[in-house]
Amino acid sequence: MDQASRLRMIMGDQKRDFLSGGALPRDVMDSAAPQGPVRVISVTSGKGGVGKTNVVGNLAYAMSRMGRRVLILDADLGLANMDVLLGVNPRYTIQHVLSGEKNLEEVILRTPSGFSLLPAASGIQELTELDHSQRLLLLNEFEDFEDSFDVFLIDTGAGISSNVMYFNFAAMEKIVVVTNEPASLTDAYALIKILTKKYRQKRYRILVNAARSAGEAERIYRHLSRVVDRYLSSPSLDYLGWVPYDEHVPKAVRRQQTVSELYPDSRVSRSFAEIAERMLESEDAFDFEGDIKFFWRRLLRF
Repeated sequence: MDQASRLRMIMGDQKRDFLSGGALPRDVMDSAAPQGPVRVISVTSGKGGVGKTNVVGNLAYAMSRMGRRVLILDADLGLANMDVLLGVNPRYTIQHVLSGEKNLEEVILRTPSGFSLLPAASGIQELTELDHSQRLLLLNEFEDFEDSFDVFLIDTGAGISSNVMYFNFAAMEKIVVVTNEPASLTDAYALIKILTKKYRQKRYRILVNAARSAGEAERIYRHLSRVVDRYLSSPSLDYLGWVPYDEHVPKAVRRQQTVSELYPDSRVSRSFAEIAERMLESEDAFDFEGDIKFFWRRLLRF
């Protein structure tokens, strides 16, 4: 039995486990079938502290509730915190894959929230810069996973390091998270500038996080868009939407759960659900750069 077959068997077992445990409604789990080409989406930011990891966790939860099989890659390889946010304690991480000790099947874990996580390591400086052999190893490990997930969410590190560029370059869709802070906008522009000029990326989706109103969020987007148009001209910035500031968010973080799961009726949870639905139903979703096989090839071309 090859790796892909084994993973599909594991996913089937996990589905039965969730049905018996009642964590997800039966109709949601029964609809979890291939939804077309795998969506490879990087969620990134020029600056840390803008809530990027929280955005990834809540989008994953919302999409899984909509019947999609979601895998999160914690791509902040040396400073991982997705596992902390979700309250899980992974026994193995991507470090064990890169060292050859484990394969992806042994490292990927199913979270209580209904989606899967490929956890990264924390405090491992060697992982902050992947070499060509490590990228080749990741490529070989990932090749068998095309039929196992519908959405592949990549939680990149913040900033403009080699790893951040690496995963953004390879992703089909790029979501840049910004807030109403000058440093957030300045660093987001720097990130877009490098991806555009050095790596010839042309299209980005902008998500404004922790905004006080729709008007504030739109002003932030327009400001960034004007600067990009003026100095870079070629990139396309699409407005994905906004997430309101909500005191439920830090409460959920302290309890190590997504706010969407812990406070499903809150304003912020509804906004995540709306954004996830908009992304999944977008007619131009696959006009972005490439497909899943394209992603794997780009992992080596970087």
